[in-house]
Amino acid sequence: MSFGVYVHIPFCAHRCDYCDFATWTDRAHLIDEYVDACVADLGRRVASGAVPDATSVFFGGGTPSLLPAASLARILDAVPRTVDAEVTVECNPDSTDGAQLATYVAAGVNRVSIGVQSMSTHVLLALNRTHDPANVVRAVEAARTEGIRRVNLDLIYGTPGETLADWRATLEGALALEPDHVSAYALTVEAGTPLGIAVAAGTKPAPDDDDQADKYVLADDLLTAAGHRWYEISNWARPGEECRHNLLYWQGDDYLAIGCAAHGKTGPRRWWNVRTPERYIAAVRDRAGPEGGSEELDAAGRAVEQLGLALRTRWGVAADGLDRSVVAESETENLVTHDSGRVVLTRTGRLLANEVTLRLTAWPVDVGNGANGEAG
Repeated sequence: MSFGVYVHIPFCAHRCDYCDFATWTDRAHLIDEYVDACVADLGRRVASGAVPDATSVFFGGGTPSLLPAASLARILDAVPRTVDAEVTVECNPDSTDGAQLATYVAAGVNRVSIGVQSMSTHVLLALNRTHDPANVVRAVEAARTEGIRRVNLDLIYGTPGETLADWRATLEGALALEPDHVSAYALTVEAGTPLGIAVAAGTKPAPDDDDQADKYVLADDLLTAAGHRWYEISNWARPGEECRHNLLYWQGDDYLAIGCAAHGKTGPRRWWNVRTPERYIAAVRDRAGPEGGSEELDAAGRAVEQLGLALRTRWGVAADGLDRSVVAESETENLVTHDSGRVVLTRTGRLLANEVTLRLTAWPVDVGNGANGEAG
């Protein structure tokens, strides 16, 4: 079994209009205390014997690259890891440089995920992003120079005002940087964000479903032609370069949550930490424990969850236990393929994944294994 550690870094220099994550732009004065709390939290959990060696560690946020590199290394040093563990840091092009990346590499980081979103300046402005495409190129070159083994590029499509030609230029610009992995996500409008408020007020249009579908198809075409195969609905990678930490989630393995608002999983139990950095720091300092809540799924709930997660991957789910008529109907409608005992989403099915999942989970299921371990 794989085991992951997710570390949430809640600090940002600037908040994007579409973001509803637990991040703050006015808490930089807490960084040192927050790092101390993460290290202490990890130390206590490891001492309790509850933390096996991690096969993957993921620093997400927020903007992890805003931390002093030595501070991030301190947290990583507190994580027990396998000798071949994958260690990923999300990086903003505006706060990534060679010296920082060299410190990462020395500490054991071997993968970075760079928030590109778009290679079009006017689309970045529409998203209220602060970086420009030149910074993306600089960040990728620095990562390669300093010996980062794998580079992920994160993209967003469907921003109002983004044309299909804009999106093609973003994809082509990203591929020109020869990434190992590309994530492409449809823009979603979350209530309470500046984008959500503007859409609700009618001052900005909501993303168009048909436009986003066209852009997904274009992404799949160009990425596949460049040698990246899809392995999850929104993720493509060169063979063997799939993100191990992402696979851990989709395979239903366990992971530890470190930091405010981070979510963890232990068997059927899901749990999450208190939301704000102040509360997390205080909880760790006072030894009260940072957990803010939890839930435990029954066997049926776990089966439905596992099917939903595994169906998102190119390995799909075992056909045994699924309603044959529903599988056959979905196959006739070109939503799934059924081959070698596995049910896998077609590209059309990926565009309608939620609907297909609801169909297949309307009956008792025995999903068997999800991803089969083929990925590296």
